[in-house]
Amino acid sequence: MKSVVVYSSQSGNTKKVADAVFEALPPEKEIFPVEEAPDPEGYDFVAVGFWLKGGDPDPKAAEFLKKLKKGKVFLFATHGAAADSDHARKAMDTAKSFVQAEVVGTFQCQGEVNAALLEKVKARPNPPVWIADADDAVGHPDEKDMAAAKEAVRKALSG
Repeated sequence: MKSVVVYSSQSGNTKKVADAVFEALPPEKEIFPVEEAPDPEGYDFVAVGFWLKGGDPDPKAAEFLKKLKKGKVFLFATHGAAADSDHARKAMDTAKSFVQAEVVGTFQCQGEVNAALLEKVKARPNPPVWIADADDAVGHPDEKDMAAAKEAVRKALSG
């Protein structure tokens, strides 16, 4: 089985999870930032990681997701919101809606938000809903998150 991990990472959080996902895959695998991603048609398993912008997958990842028309797909995301929040669920549902291939698994976890960005967002008259969870994102993704990501990939591959 030929696999590829494609990720979009603004702060490095999604890259960390992408590396963990890559480690969990069997041999015959590749990893690329979304800007360098090959045509996904040549792969049996495609894992795509993204960060959230405005509650949706970031624009570069969203464009790549729309190219997924066959094979098996695993989606993963990092964000400031709690992983089980409505905000995070909506973002993953949006990502799934872009994909025409079979989505065999997902994973998401909090990712520490850049301090300068966090202060800027907190100062807005109407801050986004995820801001209440952002303080809990400090230090994430951590080793526990990486282990959970690996387990989610293994489960997706065996299912």
